[in-house]
Amino acid sequence: MKRLKTQELSKLSHDDLIARENDLRSELSTLRSKAARGTLKKELGEIKTVRRNIARVMTAISIERNSAVASAARAEDSSKSTKEKDESQS
Repeated sequence: MKRLKTQELSKLSHDDLIARENDLRSELSTLRSKAARGTLKKELGEIKTVRRNIARVMTAISIERNSAVASAARAEDSSKSTKEKDESQS
């Protein structure tokens, strides 16, 4: 598995990120079972790469969620300030 780029992940939608995370988790499970059976070459470092890719996807999901919350909070603050200005002018 190749290393995922954060720029590529930032272009994906939320549903695509969730699907990518699920795929990576199932791949990790497969790799761990191969390692337990002894059929996985440890020198390749595939488990480490997949674990780090999962972390990258989870980070992208978190950033997306936090930016959505921040933008909603900004919109709420601006609507409150607009209401306060309207009330003070009346």
